Amino acid sequence: MTLQELYQNIDGDYDQALRVLRMDKLLDKHIRKLTKNGVITQLLAAGETMDPTALFEAAHAAKGVCANLGLVKLSEAASEIAEEFRPGNPRRFTDAEVKEKLAAIGALYNKTAEGIQRYEEG
Repeated sequence: MTLQELYQNIDGDYDQALRVLRMDKLLDKHIRKLTKNGVITQLLAAGETMDPTALFEAAHAAKGVCANLGLVKLSEAASEIAEEFRPGNPRRFTDAEVKEKLAAIGALYNKTAEGIQRYEEG
């Protein structure tokens, strides 16, 4: 599987990621790190406690990492959580709605992680 095929399989934006990282070698290196860096698992763990500070920080980090990697859907979903818990912003969602959104992030991440694993296996 090529890097471009991986991006097709995980609904990522290869061209956006390439604009940020500028070469396939770096994109390959960083997409492989996604499942090891824990940025999404930290966000999901923060959702277990519903700690506003932890949710904001984890969502903000996930948003940036995913945006840089061209994982638009994950980035947008994380951004929504970051804005929900950004200090000074009024809450728009109930805790139950936040947990639903986090479950959707978890499902998107699982699809992405499975695609990356298949990519790594060649």
